[in-house]
Amino acid sequence: MNTPAALTLEAPAEHPFAPFVRILGKGKRGARNLTREEAREAMGMLLEDKVEDTQLGAFLMLLRHKEESAEEMAGFTEAVRERLTAPAIQVDIDWPTYAGKKRHLPWYLLAAKCLAQNGVRIFMHGGGAHTAGRLYSEQLLDALAIPLCRNWQSVNEALDTGNLAFMPLQDWAPHLQRMIDLRNTLGLRSPIHSLARILNPLGARCGLQSIFHPGYQSVHREASSLLGDNSIVIKGDGGEVEINPDTLSHLYGTTAGVGWDEEWPALSAQRHVKPASLQPEHLLALWRGEVEDSYPQLALLSTMALALRGLGTPREQAFEQAQRFWDNRDTSI
Repeated sequence: MNTPAALTLEAPAEHPFAPFVRILGKGKRGARNLTREEAREAMGMLLEDKVEDTQLGAFLMLLRHKEESAEEMAGFTEAVRERLTAPAIQVDIDWPTYAGKKRHLPWYLLAAKCLAQNGVRIFMHGGGAHTAGRLYSEQLLDALAIPLCRNWQSVNEALDTGNLAFMPLQDWAPHLQRMIDLRNTLGLRSPIHSLARILNPLGARCGLQSIFHPGYQSVHREASSLLGDNSIVIKGDGGEVEINPDTLSHLYGTTAGVGWDEEWPALSAQRHVKPASLQPEHLLALWRGEVEDSYPQLALLSTMALALRGLGTPREQAFEQAQRFWDNRDTSI
């Protein structure tokens, strides 16, 4: 007697990544955060192309809707760091730049350039022009003579030559760049935009991070603490590592895994009027001393002070040192 074909069918095996999607998406009562180990394993599978595109999209958007935890961020970071092939390169400041500016010019680029002239080794990295209507660091590197590096050897050479290097995320973590590029497909930024800020791929003495949305600053500080990193997290102008001198700035710091807080008062008695348009040539004019402009000078000086604070200089001395650096800068490009 023949067995009916229907009775011999077997259900397909569950995809190995499916449990991670289920953990995040099992409804209001069933869903939970990933543990640090689960996050590390899940990100490892993403980085090794062991997931379907549908799973990737679902995973990223469930995380975005839930809001990632410090443990998840730490686990994701560990997975990325485990797979990096970067050599040992001495860096003072890790400077992620992923948001782009739309209200003010990226004055932080002049801050980084001035610090580099004074011996501070800075590694900058970014994720390209992924959102319309914003001005990104990558678009201004050539005009400001900031080296664009496409491999780690070039980064090392640029740092040894001029203490400043920029490397696109695409060239050292292409899988993460692909996830960032899904922004226009999914309609929302994914948690990868936040993750890129905490990675500090070369193990710099201090990682600077700018997180715009309220509440996320403390999550990033906690994640850095779990990782044992030194970092300062701020709500920077436009989401970039740049102090807004018109408002109070809260610094969420962690040193050797121990958290600390500082509040820096506004540097201007009243708010400056934002420019009608962003003119990149104004960056060069200010650097060369051809114009005086209160807002950018306050912004870049306080941003330089932020980096020096991250390297252990107390606030008052950091501002004094930043002013000296700026006053004595080499204005040639």
